[in-house]
Amino acid sequence: MNKLRNTEQIAKLGERLRLLRTAKKLSLEQLAYEAEVEISQIHRIEKAKINPTYTTLLALAAGLEITISELVKLED
Repeated sequence: MNKLRNTEQIAKLGERLRLLRTAKKLSLEQLAYEAEVEISQIHRIEKAKINPTYTTLLALAAGLEITISELVKLED
């Protein structure tokens, strides 16, 4: 069954975001500032509490200075 909201994929995205953020040694506050996204929203994405919009993903990728493809790459 194909689910509109695949919680496993949302969790993987949150893990990837946290991994990329910490690899760049950015705090939640620093990424929020760079991406112009609320700290609480980033926290909820990392904890797989929300499914972010495309524009939020674009902003986060820009804040991390990576492409959106790099951000959403969930498998090698």
